Amino acid sequence: MLGEKFMTDNKKIYLSHLGLVNALGFEHQMIYDNMLKGFSPGMGKISSPLHGKTFFAGEVTADLPQVPSELSLYDCRNNRLALAAVNQIKPAIERLKQKFGGDRIGVVMGTSTSGVAEAEQAFVSLHNEAEFPEKFHYKQQEMGSLSKFLASYLALEGPSYVISTACSSSGKVFASARGLIALGVCDAVIVGGVDSLCEMTLAGFASLEAVSDELTNPFSVNRKGINIGEAAAIFVMTQSTEPDSEAIELSGVGESSDAHHMSAPDPEGKGAVRAIQAALVDAQLQPEAIDYINLHGTGTQLNDIMESKAVSMVFGDNVPVSSTKPLTGHTLGAAGATDLALCWLLMKNQACSGIPHRYDGCDDPQLSQIRLCRENANEQENPVSICMSNSFAFGGNNVSVIIQRSAS
Repeated sequence: MLGEKFMTDNKKIYLSHLGLVNALGFEHQMIYDNMLKGFSPGMGKISSPLHGKTFFAGEVTADLPQVPSELSLYDCRNNRLALAAVNQIKPAIERLKQKFGGDRIGVVMGTSTSGVAEAEQAFVSLHNEAEFPEKFHYKQQEMGSLSKFLASYLALEGPSYVISTACSSSGKVFASARGLIALGVCDAVIVGGVDSLCEMTLAGFASLEAVSDELTNPFSVNRKGINIGEAAAIFVMTQSTEPDSEAIELSGVGESSDAHHMSAPDPEGKGAVRAIQAALVDAQLQPEAIDYINLHGTGTQLNDIMESKAVSMVFGDNVPVSSTKPLTGHTLGAAGATDLALCWLLMKNQACSGIPHRYDGCDDPQLSQIRLCRENANEQENPVSICMSNSFAFGGNNVSVIIQRSAS
């Protein structure tokens, strides 16, 4: 229920390690530096062979590791993105296996594409050559294959599953993974989200007239829509009463489902408000305690109207906010974890301001008043210590997540 604290025994949950790749880069310091500079090497135009046009999108430009031969049935770009991220935190996972055993560590991931890109290529081959490629297997595109692949790769035997609720998928995983620990099923969970670029999402959002052919421009009067992106963001979630100084506490998660429309948000933002308020209640915080909000901020007409209204209803214009979609693209099933990961980096680096909002500076007078982070804004006296990240999806699947710096 809305007013009931989830962790009734007051034990805390921590996100102690992070693996991250996206259009900003493929290493913590690189991503953090580029994020603050507003430089994203992976944002640009890509070609669509199937549709004969170009899209402005966020692409991971790093060379990705190869899937081991014994797991070749899971080989796809989505799982290679996952591999690039999880390899960054593999030593920490190995230490947890030694401590708890592989059967006490779960895997809960969010995705919306899985290996659809490989399936698209397979069907092109079927059309042109009357047969599927020899290496194509259904496991590549199966929605649950992401967690199955990671569990197999890491030799983990705890619960393993995927949550797929469109753009809130990897925000909702934090509530689900936290439940596994709270119920005593797991001692640790590998949790996050991964999505890769594919023709289905590019063409699908284009058919909804929701795609911008230039860099997305959230909360501007000139906004034209989203840029699709790809990313992987994978955390280690643990429970401990004495976290190390690296750990960031997962202090609140709020979910709602307004089911207003299949693809359009409730224009009054009622479902978004419920998710935001539920996260605050779960974290036992008042709105003024939040130092920064990473908005869903897609740059579509409807999202920005709804989200500015929802944020204004709860926070007024007192909390610095921004959208990081111009830096990563909208990474769909990976967006919740990716946006939260950028907040995590802010806290790890003890930044004294939120992430600057990248847009053309032309505010939309029809939007509710919110406090967009300005690039040259005065920094606050103390480092950012409590952040909220919002993710709002098709079908009214809403989630807000709050993290905060733990004491050293």
